[in-house]
Amino acid sequence: MKTLIGLTLLIGRSSAFTSSRSRLVSPISSNSISRRFQNSFFTTLNMAAKRVLVPIADDSEEIETTCITDTLTRFGAEVVVASVKADGELVCKMSRGVKMVADIPIDDATGQDWDLVALPGGMPGAEYLRDSAPLISILEKQKASGKLYAAVCAAPAIVLASKGLIGEGATCYPAPGLLEKMPAPVSDDVVVQGNVVTSKGPGTALKFAIALGEQLYGAEKAKAIADEMLV
Repeated sequence: MKTLIGLTLLIGRSSAFTSSRSRLVSPISSNSISRRFQNSFFTTLNMAAKRVLVPIADDSEEIETTCITDTLTRFGAEVVVASVKADGELVCKMSRGVKMVADIPIDDATGQDWDLVALPGGMPGAEYLRDSAPLISILEKQKASGKLYAAVCAAPAIVLASKGLIGEGATCYPAPGLLEKMPAPVSDDVVVQGNVVTSKGPGTALKFAIALGEQLYGAEKAKAIADEMLV
């Protein structure tokens, strides 16, 4: 009888131990691993660097250019500055005399895919952007494919409106000679209309850049970057 009771207790303890281990160390199914990998993969893919083209010319506005390039770099974008100068010269003297060196001539940007093309303003810099056939071709491709393009200050009126790349309800620098070129403009600092984003000028350039980042990377990322920059 003692032997039988001892054996019964041993078997009971062994079963309880095995049951406890099963609860503590549950095997991970291959389906679970696959789902976790897929979630991680697509999260990484969504946050991958977006490609942004920023065209500039002599007399482009330097505050707007810098706000776009600096802010979107903080988001993690690959920002490429392209000079629209016909001779391929990369050095541009901006509207207030600051010299900026572009990464590539605009011809090198054609045939590439861009998640966003963002135009600074400045005069007559915006007119030089308007007169760049390669740039207009790139913008028309963005529109046709439903990809983002954007402009600030004089560029919405001088470039986008003149080429039929913008509709009613956009915004631009509130000056005579510009507003008249816009179809039913509004006075908002930044306007997002589907895949087109417009803004008013140097003082709204940071808000403009944050809005562009939000379009590329989402509201949560935009809030984090804005908080870091004290915007």
